[in-house]
Amino acid sequence: MAENTEIDFPTTTAAPTTVAALLEAHGSDLSWQRDFYREMHAHPELSGHEKETAGRIAAQLTRFDAEVTTHIGGYGIVAVFTNGEGPCVLMRADFDGLPVKEETGVEFASTDIHTQDNGYVSPVMHACGHDMHTTALLGACQILDEHRDAWRGTFIALFQPAEENSDGAIAMVNDGLMDIIPRPQVCLGQHIVPGPAGTVMSMPGAALAACDTITVTIHGRSAHGSMPHNSIDPTFIAAMVVVRLQGIVGREVSPEDFAVITVGTLSSGHSNNTIPDTATLVLNCRFYDNDVKHRVYRAIERVVRAECAASGCERDPEFVYSAHGDLTDNDPAVFRRVRATFDAVFGEDSVDARRWTASEDFCDIPNAFEVPYLFWTVGVTPREQWAAAEAAGRISRDIPTNHSGTFLPDYAPSVDASTRAAAAAVLSYLGR
Repeated sequence: MAENTEIDFPTTTAAPTTVAALLEAHGSDLSWQRDFYREMHAHPELSGHEKETAGRIAAQLTRFDAEVTTHIGGYGIVAVFTNGEGPCVLMRADFDGLPVKEETGVEFASTDIHTQDNGYVSPVMHACGHDMHTTALLGACQILDEHRDAWRGTFIALFQPAEENSDGAIAMVNDGLMDIIPRPQVCLGQHIVPGPAGTVMSMPGAALAACDTITVTIHGRSAHGSMPHNSIDPTFIAAMVVVRLQGIVGREVSPEDFAVITVGTLSSGHSNNTIPDTATLVLNCRFYDNDVKHRVYRAIERVVRAECAASGCERDPEFVYSAHGDLTDNDPAVFRRVRATFDAVFGEDSVDARRWTASEDFCDIPNAFEVPYLFWTVGVTPREQWAAAEAAGRISRDIPTNHSGTFLPDYAPSVDASTRAAAAAVLSYLGR
C-alpha cells in the first residue's frame, strides 16, 4: 500500500453535516432493494461460478447513467459514474456465496445445491453477507446517480466475485482493471458483522488480519503396518509437527502480538494396515503485523524440516503457499475524513471498530493502484437479541456469526445503514 499520506482533495468538498442532510432527505425510492436482496440471498453462487448473480447486478446497473464493464477477472463488474472534474473514488462490494447449509428458516432461505471445484456437492448460502454488500452498493449507486448536483468527480462502483477463495480481487487486477477504469485516489469497502443492527464501526490501522494457507507435504517411506521399523512414518511426523506448531505461537510470539496457526486438515494413508509414504497438513495462518508473519513462517518451515530430519526423512518436505490475504491496514487520513462524515450521518451509531481476525482480499485493489483505503464494518444483529446476549455475557454463544448457517441480517436497519454508509463515505470526497 502507498504510504499513509493526506491526499490533496479539493477544499470545496461537502462538510460532514451537508452529507448528513442530503442522506437524511435524499428521497430516492430504494424499495426495490428488498426484492433484489431476497432473490440474491435465495440463489447464492460459489466463488468463480457467479454467472447468474453477475447478470442480476448488471441488469440493475442499466438503470443508471454509468459506463458498465462486465466479465473482468471472471464475473467482475465495474460501473463508472462521471460527473465533471473532481476526485475519483472507488467503492467495492463482493458477491460470492459459501458451501454452507442455510438454517435460518426464512421464506427466502437458499435451498440451492452446487458442485465445488474439488468435486464435492454441497448446499450453498450467503452466509457472509455479500448479498447485503451488493444490495447496499447498488443503493448507493442510485443515490449518487439521482443527486448529481450534490457531488463532482468520478465514482467507481466495483462488484467483485470470488472473495471467499481470495482469488477475485487479484483476478480483476490481472485482467486489466487498471486499464479499464480511471485511477482512483482512494478506495472504500465495508462488511457486515455481528453487532447491534445499524451501527457503523470504523478504525485506523490494522483492522483485518493478514492470512495465508500453507500446504505442507511430508515424504516418508511406506511399509506394512506390521513392520513399522521398515518405514519412515509420515503420520507420526505430522502429529509431532502439529504439536510443535503451537509452540511457535506460545513460545516465539510475544504476548503483545497476535498470531494464529490452525491445522485445518491432516491427511495420511488409506488403510488400517499400511503406513503411507506421505502426509499432508493444510495450515491457516493469520496476523496483524507483517514482521510477525514473516518470523512465524520461517519458524514453521524450521520446525517441519527439523521433525523430518529427526525421523530420517530421505526427501525434504514441500511447502505451498496459497489463498493469500494482505493485512487490511486502514489509512489514518482516510479514516479521519470518512469518520467525521459517519459521525454526522449516524450520530451515536458511529462507533470505534475492534480488530477482526477474519481476512479480506479487498486491499489487493488499492494496493495495485498504490492508493490509501478504508474498510469498515456494519452491525446487523437485531438489537434486542444483541442486548440480551450482552447482558448474559453470551455474545460468542448466542449471536450467529459470519459463515454460520444461521447468520442473517436484521434487514431494514442493516440495509439502511450499509447503503447510507457507502454513499456517505463516497460523498466525503466527492460531495460539493
